[in-house]
Amino acid sequence: MRMRPTLTWEPAEGLPPASTDPAPVVDAVRAGGVVVLSGAGLSTESGIPDYRGEHGSLRRRTPMTFQEFAGSAAARQRYWARSQVGWRAMTRAEPNAGHRAVAALAAAGLVDGVITQNVDGLQQAAGLADVIELHGSLRRVICLACGDLSDRTALDRRLRGANPEFESAAAQRAAAARVNPDGDVDLPDEAVTGFRVVPCEACGGVLKPDVVFFGENVPRERVADCRKLVEGASSLLVLGSSLTVMSGLRFARQAHQAGIPVLIVNQGPGRGDALAAHRIDLPLGRTLSDVVTQVAES
Repeated sequence: MRMRPTLTWEPAEGLPPASTDPAPVVDAVRAGGVVVLSGAGLSTESGIPDYRGEHGSLRRRTPMTFQEFAGSAAARQRYWARSQVGWRAMTRAEPNAGHRAVAALAAAGLVDGVITQNVDGLQQAAGLADVIELHGSLRRVICLACGDLSDRTALDRRLRGANPEFESAAAQRAAAARVNPDGDVDLPDEAVTGFRVVPCEACGGVLKPDVVFFGENVPRERVADCRKLVEGASSLLVLGSSLTVMSGLRFARQAHQAGIPVLIVNQGPGRGDALAAHRIDLPLGRTLSDVVTQVAES
């Protein structure tokens, strides 16, 4: 039985409404020492939906869990077929104004580090190489047996070769596909039937995207790197994340407990709102571009 991950929370009561004035963000960025924690909302303007917004993917489907993927050959077949189409749609996505603004602020020495919950690689594509990918990256594949890491592009070629009939319709499906934040798309069951999954070339084991599925833990070393980054921050700027899952919320809690101001720019309420010194409800691309302009003029 496929279970929906527990991702619900109750909005904090008694908080003042979120502001539409980005001035606190401008002041924090101008002071420097900012650490950014970004979520799926930063990539929505690139055509990748978030999980929980008005058009979020959780309204349409349940994401793959690690337990389901590891324990079911049928689940892996479904995932890789859907991901094979989703990979085409994902590679079409380009960085948006929000990604470029974060990269510009880092280049100016005002952002000391970026932690992203996203697996799309768009922040790096915007020119910022030093990013901690909290949940991994769709651009890598890992073997669950031997741990071998390989490039998703190489797997794409192998899957194309193993599924010529699927490939004949894949391009058409990809053109109309709406990619999910975890890199797959919705396909009817009949489109998945017969899809051939290929094994690890090193040992013949099960291949998995090098991302943290729901129900899977973020590697301890990665968490420690993030904690160290937040520990040295002057402020924590949360962009486009509802902080629903603990993997990101814990860093907002860490900053709040240490007296480091938490600023949240996100459309809609979030689980970490009570921790924020300032909450701004505005579109990210335009807002962050304005922040860059205002800081540059000061």
